[in-house]
Amino acid sequence: MILVIAEKPSVAQSIAKVLGAVSRKDGYLEGNNYIVSWCVGHLVGLADASSYDERYAKWRYDDLPIVPEEWLFEVPKDKAQQFKVLRDLMRDKRVTELVCATDAGREGELIFRLVYNKAGCKKPFKRLWISSLEDAAIREGFRHLHDSSEYDRLYEAALSRSKADWIVGINGTRLFSTLYNRKLVVGRVQTPTLAMLVERDGKISTFKKEKYFNIHVSSGSLTADMEKIKTEDEAKTIAAACDKKQAVVSSVRKETKTVNPPKLYDLTTLQREANRYYGFTAQQTLDLVQSLYEKKLLTYPRTDSQFITDDMGGTARSVIDIICRKLPVFDGIWLDPNIERITNNAKVTDHHAILPTVQLEKQDIYELPQSEQKILSLVGMRLLAATGEKHIYDETQITLSCEGYEFKSKGKTVVQEGWKTVEQRFKAALITKDKEEPENMLPAVSENDILSTVFSSVTEHYTTPPKQYTEDTLLSAMETAGNEAFDDDTEKKGLGTPATRAGIIEKLVKSGFIERKGKSLVPTKDGNNLICVLPEQITSPTMTAEWENTLMEIERGNADADTFLKGIVQMTGDLVKTYPFLSDAEANRFESGKEVIGKCPRCGSPVYVGKGNYYCSGKGCSFCMWEDNKFFASKKKKLTKKIAKELLDKGWCRVTGLYTPKKPQLYDAIIKLDDTGGKYISFKMEFEK
Repeated sequence: MILVIAEKPSVAQSIAKVLGAVSRKDGYLEGNNYIVSWCVGHLVGLADASSYDERYAKWRYDDLPIVPEEWLFEVPKDKAQQFKVLRDLMRDKRVTELVCATDAGREGELIFRLVYNKAGCKKPFKRLWISSLEDAAIREGFRHLHDSSEYDRLYEAALSRSKADWIVGINGTRLFSTLYNRKLVVGRVQTPTLAMLVERDGKISTFKKEKYFNIHVSSGSLTADMEKIKTEDEAKTIAAACDKKQAVVSSVRKETKTVNPPKLYDLTTLQREANRYYGFTAQQTLDLVQSLYEKKLLTYPRTDSQFITDDMGGTARSVIDIICRKLPVFDGIWLDPNIERITNNAKVTDHHAILPTVQLEKQDIYELPQSEQKILSLVGMRLLAATGEKHIYDETQITLSCEGYEFKSKGKTVVQEGWKTVEQRFKAALITKDKEEPENMLPAVSENDILSTVFSSVTEHYTTPPKQYTEDTLLSAMETAGNEAFDDDTEKKGLGTPATRAGIIEKLVKSGFIERKGKSLVPTKDGNNLICVLPEQITSPTMTAEWENTLMEIERGNADADTFLKGIVQMTGDLVKTYPFLSDAEANRFESGKEVIGKCPRCGSPVYVGKGNYYCSGKGCSFCMWEDNKFFASKKKKLTKKIAKELLDKGWCRVTGLYTPKKPQLYDAIIKLDDTGGKYISFKMEFEK
């Protein structure tokens, strides 16, 4: 039998249906000589630092840097059951070979290989590489399974990425958390991303607006301008000189301009436009396209290509026809699509651009959630626009001369709407429409025409600061960050990948380093402070972009994974040596004003005095000691601040006046903190000898 392993249960069900594996079992499906199971995301991951040595359970500067000699892998407790299912299936004597059917990309390869290796499996496997979950695509994929060795370098790059993130994340986070007594998460990609937000926020906060003036002269329907005059006096002097005077049309320049159709969507451009049109976060868009992919209505979402291959031309034509019939916003549009505009074999690597599928023909659009309907309309719009005709317009610039001064006016006339017809139809259907500047329609004039009288006016304006990043503009900045450091021929990847950028933004929000204000992403006080204390080598996008580029070269066999990791280990060690200590004032930079009574034994963050408790300030850390806990209450004692402080400082405290119903008198004992990492904190009691 052949064991097929997918990434998610929903994908496994789609594959199993095509293969005829319809008999449901516990954690898998079986039939027609196939067993189809799934991973539920990352079933196996790199082990925590404490797995290498018990002393790493506590965060201490003296233990850094932590770099494993041999890497350990573990299965999270909540996923142990499904891992056991897969391990047992791999060991099943009926199974002679496997098919890796996880998502066709770097992370999908890593998910399967780690499970395969952790289970100790040695059986041969092949690779299913598809970009659509339509039945026909699955059948075609199984007819042309790839040899697993073709993806060894992809796995090597994925594992290198995972190890690099572990080294930088574990050491950077522990280093700065122990120095500043506050959990400060440092990440290979998220820290430079935060730095871009902080830099933009700094430019906005230090921006000094400057006043300037524009002068306008008009005659009938023609208005021309002189812009950005620095002083009001100068502007008024010029306006007064021209008011009610004669003007001459000194030049009329007409230029025909062409706007080519846009490219198809890759994940990042789709996320950007979904944010712009609908206000969706990058993560929401990724979740929606993933859902539509699993419903077989969109092709594979985690792509960085904006083209399709030549052999997909017929499918694209069919899909365009379906879109015009099935999506209400495009009802009645007639197109003669130019498929050649969207095909380019050289620019399609692992996956082609995101497209609707022919499965759309069978789908009742109104049965889908509104959010998924919006994404389908957006992707459909882009396919129609990308295969449309060029948008052509005439741009005219008129220059007026009056009393020795020049004033200019621009306007344009559309010659051919082309692909803009589709975009305008889409925008017209939006509840919140994009506000576009109305076209400036210019009257018909010729050079040397004389305007007998013009009237002048002056308007006051101010320079404006840069805008805060939105998810749209931040994704664009992440995509190009650090690219100026590379040659034109270098593969450019920016910060992260299309698949990871949404997660990076969400991590920064959950960590409390950035916050959403409307559509804007703004760094918090802690976010600004964190970038202030970190060295440039960590906050610079250039280094991270170089790493991403090296990972791509590892995939292609042009770079060595061991050399890559050695460089990261060296950098991390140098970083630790650079920060041996801080002044008290600097160490308190992140002080919240709350009373701190010690360090958390789990994560090293400050423990604050709360209402009836003593709790860890670290994000995601559940360490908390309650004044009226069962252990102390049974001895008719409260866990006072003094006791809590000693327990955190030494791990034990001598407590007097303890009660027991077994004896008439009170007694003294040593109380020890016995934290096992669970939801509730335990204590042990010992008696002095």
